[in-house]
Amino acid sequence: MQKRWIVAAAWLCANASGPGAGAAMAEDVTLLAAGSLKSALSQIATEFHDATGITVATDFGPSGLMRERIEAGGTAHVFASANMTHPQRLEQDGRGGPVVMFARNRLCALARPGLQVTPETLQDVMMDDAVRLGTSTPQADPSGDYAFALFDKTAHADALKAKALQLTGGPDSPAPPEGRNAYAWVLDSDQADLFLTYCTNAVLAKAELADLQIIQIPPDLSVGADYGLIVMQDAPVAAWQLAMYALSPAGQNVFKEHGFDTVALPQE
Repeated sequence: MQKRWIVAAAWLCANASGPGAGAAMAEDVTLLAAGSLKSALSQIATEFHDATGITVATDFGPSGLMRERIEAGGTAHVFASANMTHPQRLEQDGRGGPVVMFARNRLCALARPGLQVTPETLQDVMMDDAVRLGTSTPQADPSGDYAFALFDKTAHADALKAKALQLTGGPDSPAPPEGRNAYAWVLDSDQADLFLTYCTNAVLAKAELADLQIIQIPPDLSVGADYGLIVMQDAPVAAWQLAMYALSPAGQNVFKEHGFDTVALPQE
């Protein structure tokens, strides 16, 4: 896979130079991405435009639904997913590639104010019949898949999967009011007492509602999230340049600033 990206980089350089390159590089890029990437990739899109003059049209949503949109013929030059599975499926279908990991995330628990919960008591609190446990929607949104993978690490996987309220990330999930963080809204509107989501999402939710609690997942239950990027077949040269920018130190530092674990920063 690394060799294929080196070949892609060489192709990019060859096609980004010489007569007519300016016109090719000026073509706009359409980026579809996971909702958890909205803050980071919006900043990257702005910085990329400032550096190159290339406009990046962005749209964010659950990765599985974005993949289905591409499969149905929706326009996308670059797809950034909250897992590796969705872009790998597109690659296997001949729609683009190669797929590269560009960032990592992990799960946290987000709790309403007043709920008595710590990392040590998290599993017991999740099992409490009086506690409404929320997740995103598996298959449609990788966050839900990761939550169910966390359940599989407990002795109560079936019970937790049965009680989990799938409140976000599905095709029929209600949208939060304009300008509201989805996870802050879910807890603030009394739909759940405890919600499993990405730590980066939890930080954004707490920034909106300071009284929310972020609970770290204990190591024996921790689930990591590998984020995958794919450039689609017949995408313009500028799409490859955007992908390379996301993997560059400048792009990786943006992900780091937004709480992601980076995969391509030089060792200090």
